[in-house]
Amino acid sequence: MSFDLVLFGGTGDLAWRKLMPALFQAFRHGSLPPDGRIIGVARDDLSDDAYRELIQSRFDAVEGAKRPNPDEFRKFAEMLHFLRMDLSKPEDFHKLAEMLKARNADTVVMYLATAPNLFTQAVEQLAVAGLNGPHVRLVLEKPLGHDLESNRAINAAVRKVLTEQQVFRIDHYLGKPSVQNLFAMRFGNALFEPIWRREYIANIQITIAEDLGVEKRGAFYDQTGALRDMVQNHALQLLCAITMEPPINAHADAIRDEKLKVLRALKPWTAESIGLHAIRGQYVAGTAYGERVPGYRDEPGVDPESRTETFIALRTEIANWRWAGVPLYIRTGKRLASRDARIEVNFRPTPHAIYRAPANSVNRLVINLQPRDGLELHLLAQAQDNRPRNGNGGAAHANRHAGAQLAPVQLDLDFDKRFGTERVGAYERLLLDVIDGRLNLFVRADEQEEAWRWVEPLIDSWSADGEPRPYAAGTWGPSASSAMIARDGYAWGEEQ
Repeated sequence: MSFDLVLFGGTGDLAWRKLMPALFQAFRHGSLPPDGRIIGVARDDLSDDAYRELIQSRFDAVEGAKRPNPDEFRKFAEMLHFLRMDLSKPEDFHKLAEMLKARNADTVVMYLATAPNLFTQAVEQLAVAGLNGPHVRLVLEKPLGHDLESNRAINAAVRKVLTEQQVFRIDHYLGKPSVQNLFAMRFGNALFEPIWRREYIANIQITIAEDLGVEKRGAFYDQTGALRDMVQNHALQLLCAITMEPPINAHADAIRDEKLKVLRALKPWTAESIGLHAIRGQYVAGTAYGERVPGYRDEPGVDPESRTETFIALRTEIANWRWAGVPLYIRTGKRLASRDARIEVNFRPTPHAIYRAPANSVNRLVINLQPRDGLELHLLAQAQDNRPRNGNGGAAHANRHAGAQLAPVQLDLDFDKRFGTERVGAYERLLLDVIDGRLNLFVRADEQEEAWRWVEPLIDSWSADGEPRPYAAGTWGPSASSAMIARDGYAWGEEQ
């Protein structure tokens, strides 16, 4: 199969940090169709050779086994081409159309790795240039819009020129091997389904923690914030994956139908629930990795009086028969104590205790997403009793076991050790799926709009009211986050 992948923003940060390394790994693994062409598009004045040199200079900074050797890069570079384009000039889209028509590949992928405010313009001009035929696929990066209205506007513009089956709204968390294992755990095994419900599960916690600050993305992040950058997309997609009903099959729309039901069943926000169950914070100067780091407002590109949140903690519920009354906690932030993404499923205690157990001990399933990738099952087992037997014989022996002390034990499955570390990465998986036309791991328009609808009351409330709570860099966020979950009688994973 022949393909052309047109990468708008081909000299940008996303292209060289994520997309080009992913395409190279697919090439190295032999999974990228050999009859392919990758066309970088940007306003830079570059020849094909100059573009290849630019990409190679980026690869030179890669360490370890993922760095290509000269022969590997030479072969990969044969696929790389460049076209100078200004998205505001219709004639440049016609130049692209002529370039693509000369080859007439089986599949053409348009990847918009640009600012979201350029999406509508780019899509309209693609159609004017005749680049919206049935063999064309469009990839849209997040955030898709700034709020519900802008998201609807982009989707409406896309819908005018392409069918839903041609649109791939990418959320790279869905391509992570750990998330694939989450789906496999839930729907490939019979073990958990009978207890995957309110009668057995006390609460679910989703944590996406980053130890770094905004780095060089200060100007972008200050217009986005944690709610738009992480909750509206990544965190809600994880919530759907852990709570959705089993789909009737593994087809894309069957999966996305069930995710949509979860989003529609999330309890809507009210002024009261926002006050009680939504915590926003912003990091101030603190210590990370033993070094003093600046606060958010001192980062390059950030407004010195910014009210943008770098931390979010939320409590919500799903109003359906399976999950009614089970609190769901979402937490994400920058400059936290560690880089850690995980889902914790905390089970209810046994209905009748016949053993002595440590305080606050519960059965818990932890799905590790990063930096480790695996499953931990926390159980209780009888502690070793080395006390000498007394002379009371069997009666004393029975009494000891009637009040036996339990101790926590852990079953740990590390997927990197089990399957090796050179597994297919998120962007590699997703790019190959786009080329092959598989939509399972991409977000449908109605899913995305429902997610925006759910977070919009938070956006409206915070845009009109108050400052984010300060928290020191290198901690786990504002203390109000711990107080929020403690009101339900629970604690975050690192506090248990």
